[in-house]
Amino acid sequence: MEWLNAVAGFGVGVLVGLTGVGGGALMTPIMVLLFGVAPGVAVGTDLWFAAITKMVGGVVHGKTGTIDWQVLRRMFYGSLPASVLTLLWLWLSGIGRSHNTMIVTALGCVLILSSLAAVFRSRFHQFGEKLRAGSPERFKAVQPVATVICGAILGFLVTFTSIGAGALGAVMLLYLYPRRMSPKSLVGTDIVHAIPLTVLAGTGHLMMGNVNFSLLGSLLIGSIPGILLGSLGTAYAPEKFIRSAISVLLLAVGAKMVFF
Repeated sequence: MEWLNAVAGFGVGVLVGLTGVGGGALMTPIMVLLFGVAPGVAVGTDLWFAAITKMVGGVVHGKTGTIDWQVLRRMFYGSLPASVLTLLWLWLSGIGRSHNTMIVTALGCVLILSSLAAVFRSRFHQFGEKLRAGSPERFKAVQPVATVICGAILGFLVTFTSIGAGALGAVMLLYLYPRRMSPKSLVGTDIVHAIPLTVLAGTGHLMMGNVNFSLLGSLLIGSIPGILLGSLGTAYAPEKFIRSAISVLLLAVGAKMVFF
C-alpha cells in the first residue's frame, strides 16, 4: 500500500512542478476518497506535506528577492491568529464524527472555490485593476484591512481543510494588488505565506494526533522526484491545458464531496 502512496505523491508532484498548482487541493481528496484516510488525519498529514515541500520554494524565492514583505506581514496578521483560534476550537470541541463530516463538506466547498478561482483568475485581476484605477486613494486605504481579513479567511480554511492557500490566496492578492504584484512576487509571497501557516496548523493537528508519519513519508518519497521531473518539463508541457484539466477535476471532486 505504501507504494501507492508514493505513486500518488509522484503524480501530484509532477502536476505541481508543471503548473505550480494542484498540491494540497489534490492530495487531501486523494487520501480521503482513494486511500480511506480519516478526514482529520488527511488534513493534518497534508499540512506537513505542504509545509515541507514549500520550504524549498520559499528559500529560492527568498534568495531571488521575489517576496513582498509588507503584503506578507499583513497576511500573517490575519492568518496566524485565525489558525490558532481554529485549532483551539477543534481541540476544545474534539475531533469526532461530526467534525469529519464537516471537514469533508468544507473540503468540497473549498475545492469548488479553488476551481472557480483558477478559471476566473484573470477576471478578478481585471476587476481589481478597474477599482484601483477608478478610485486609487480609497482602494489603497482599504488594502491593509482587506489583506488582514483575507489572511484570516485563509488561516481558517487552511487549518480546517489544509487547502486554499494556493489558488484562493493568489486570486485574493491579484485582486487587492493588481498593479503591485508581479507574477514572480505573487508566487513568492503566496508560497512563503503558506509555510508558517501550514507549520502552525500542522503542529496543532500533530498535537491532536492527526498526522500519519508513515503516510507522510511515502508521499514525500514520491513527490520530490515528481516535482523535479515536472519542473524540467515545464517548457514542453501544455500548461494552460493542464491547468484547465485540474480545474475541471477539482470541480468534479468538490461536487462529489459536497453532494454525494
